[in-house]
Amino acid sequence: MSGPVPGPAEPGSEPPGGKRRPHGMLKLYYGLPDPAGEARGGLAPGGDPGGPTDINGAHFDPEVFLTKLRKECSLPQLMDCETDMVKQIRALDSDMQTLVYENYNKFISATDTIRKMKNDFKKMEDEMDCLAANMAVITEFSARISSTLQDQHEQITKLSGVHTLLRKLQFLFELPARLTKCVELEAYGQAVRYYSKARSILHQYQHMPSFQGIQDDCQKIMANLAQKLREKFRDGGSGAKDLAECVELLLQLDEPAEELCDEFLSHARCRLEAELEALEGELGQPGGAPVTDILEFIDRGCNIFVSNMCLVIASYQELFVSREGVQGITRMAQDKLVAFVNSLMETYFSLVERRIQLEKGVGDNSLLVRALDRFHRRLQALAKLLPASNVAAEGTEIVVRAAKERIRQYLLALQSFYQDCLTDVRQSLAAPRLAGKESPNLAELLSTISASVLNQIKSVLTYVHLFTAKDITFSNKPYFKGEFCSQGVREGLIVGFIKSICQTARQFCETTGDKGGSTPPALLLLLSRLCLDYETSTISYILTLTDEQFLVQDHSPITPVTSLCADAREAAQRLLNHYVKVQGLIISQMLRKSVETRDWVNTIEPRNVRAVMKRVVEDTTSIDVQVGLLYEEGVRKAQSSDSSKRTFSVYSSSRQQSRYAPSYTPSAPLDTNLLSNIQKLFSERIDIFSPVEFNKVSVLTGIIKISLKTFLECVRLRTFGRYGLQQIQVDCYYLQLYLWRFVCDENLVHFLLDEIVGSTAHRCLDPVPMEQSVIEVICERG
Repeated sequence: MSGPVPGPAEPGSEPPGGKRRPHGMLKLYYGLPDPAGEARGGLAPGGDPGGPTDINGAHFDPEVFLTKLRKECSLPQLMDCETDMVKQIRALDSDMQTLVYENYNKFISATDTIRKMKNDFKKMEDEMDCLAANMAVITEFSARISSTLQDQHEQITKLSGVHTLLRKLQFLFELPARLTKCVELEAYGQAVRYYSKARSILHQYQHMPSFQGIQDDCQKIMANLAQKLREKFRDGGSGAKDLAECVELLLQLDEPAEELCDEFLSHARCRLEAELEALEGELGQPGGAPVTDILEFIDRGCNIFVSNMCLVIASYQELFVSREGVQGITRMAQDKLVAFVNSLMETYFSLVERRIQLEKGVGDNSLLVRALDRFHRRLQALAKLLPASNVAAEGTEIVVRAAKERIRQYLLALQSFYQDCLTDVRQSLAAPRLAGKESPNLAELLSTISASVLNQIKSVLTYVHLFTAKDITFSNKPYFKGEFCSQGVREGLIVGFIKSICQTARQFCETTGDKGGSTPPALLLLLSRLCLDYETSTISYILTLTDEQFLVQDHSPITPVTSLCADAREAAQRLLNHYVKVQGLIISQMLRKSVETRDWVNTIEPRNVRAVMKRVVEDTTSIDVQVGLLYEEGVRKAQSSDSSKRTFSVYSSSRQQSRYAPSYTPSAPLDTNLLSNIQKLFSERIDIFSPVEFNKVSVLTGIIKISLKTFLECVRLRTFGRYGLQQIQVDCYYLQLYLWRFVCDENLVHFLLDEIVGSTAHRCLDPVPMEQSVIEVICERG
């Protein structure tokens, strides 16, 4: 035993967290399993769990344990084991004392409670014994009474029945007098109750003379009462409560229910029709203004007519539909009520629609929307009272039609506003220029009309948006969530207005005549730029704004933005083409008259440029400034450095002899017409009326092409002398000096002017051209 041997269970060792808990010791004391204790405890060396050497086991044997310790442990180990066991015994004693101290109050309280319960149960046992004795006495007395009264029970029952029968007979014999008294006192309800109580008995014993007389008297009295009730029922001054009472009493008197239904509804119809007539009077005279505004009109109709209609429906249903005992007439009464309500509401709806049609103002429609909201709200209450009627559906349709009509009015208002803007622009363009004041700036006019139209559209969208406000009851209807937003506002209003702008633009592009001829060219130019701006940005902005304000939940097809932009661009292109055509025709008229009204054969030798050519240059310059206010410059081809000094090939020194020598040299074998035609084969074809681009250079090029082409065609129809040819030379050189800077390709101007001079030479009787130096001097002087 040289090595240390582990001790036994070390019952006195403390756990790592401190002192062993008392309830753990208590479990050990009572022999309950304690996993923590088992983990802390140990076995004797070589001991087996649950054996005689297990100090914590149930089969522990002290003698065996000590013998084992003496054999296996050294003396120091035995002394340590003794010390540990003493510590453990002391710990157990301390734990037991702690448990006793901690639970002392609980033990005392439990003892007191048990003692008190014992006293209470003893008292309760005494009371139960007393109750059982009392019940025995009561049972005994009850048996004695029953045995005493048993012989008289049948007699008492018989007498009680006779007494009840006598009271009924007394009531029957007094019934005519009672009924008469009730009728005199106008206690009709009490009289009907008396009669209803006795009617079955009288009918059962009517074969007896005495009962027959009572029945006849009662029937006469009740017939008189029924007549009075009918008179009261037909009285126009009776209130709803009186009417209900009359109908209820008549029904109890077995009056025909169908007749009562008809009379009730007829009486109600008279009062409601009078209210409708008063409401119709507020519409005013035909063609005149209404007496009240739309909100007051709807309020009056709802508060008077619709409210009274609801009262009639409620009273009627209470009397003829929902009342107990009238199940047989429910279907008939319901059908009559539905027909009655539908007929009167149809008249009311027609009045409401007539009043809505009188709302012609296209400003703020908040009053109209509030009126429609109240109208729709009150109809919902009526529809709940009578679900079988079509009131709710018809009312919603009226609101929908009012919204559609409002959109149509706003579309017409936008179109009218746009036409007014165009009229203002035309007046500004046609106004005479005062001394010291400039003509109206097209850019400012464009900005003004564009901003005005856009602001008007925004205002209209704000007005229309009231129909879809969250506090409006009908805004949650499927129509206002879907079709109203997509097909009504977006397509019917906004897209329709944009298409009308494009259509108006196309109307200005008609051929020169009643309308096209009276349209100022500046207006055509301004409208073309307006349509182009709509195509580039305005249309997208307006539709985006509309989609944001009106969250479309409808999947019906809508017009795409690209289609509208294409329409606007096509309208802008047509307007610009028409502007070029009109301006070209204006200049062409001047050139044509200048050619047709002159005697070119006998004219004098040219000394200066004709005034019409100066006017053409001035008008072209004015057009250039006008177009430049709205359109960008555009792209030009590279220009030669001496464009303004270029001489025409027809009178250049190298080609002058070859072109004109055959005309005045008899021996010339070459035909000048053939040379001209060969030259045209190698020149580019010029499309006079080709579409123009959206820039200043393209517009001016188109106008100048039309003007010079007209000049050329007029020259081809005239015959010229020598000086006539020379005058054309001077004019064309003057035009060449100024017109080349306006076009995209200066060669186009040179080619057309060459054609004009060449055609003049072909039509000349004595084609002797003027010297180039002389032409230059005349043009510089001019």
